Amino acid sequence: MNETTVVSIAVEAMAVTAKLAGPILLVSLAVGLFVSLIQAATQVQEATLTFVPKLVAIALVIVVGGTWMLHELVSFTRQLFDQIPNLVAA
Repeated sequence: MNETTVVSIAVEAMAVTAKLAGPILLVSLAVGLFVSLIQAATQVQEATLTFVPKLVAIALVIVVGGTWMLHELVSFTRQLFDQIPNLVAA
């Protein structure tokens, strides 16, 4: 196993992480922005008000996209396990 292999595995791991975290982060950002606009319009400045809508939105994203996320993670893990004989022999 050389440095190129380690770097390529690390880059692929970061890409999978970004792909899995992206939808959750984008929905959280959108809901936070929407709630902030409502807070600014109504002048209700409660810091804990954004927590529940974000929690519900993230739960919905996980329910809707959870099977896809799990499939991506399992496929990446299987790919890593399939590479083990090549990494040890090299």
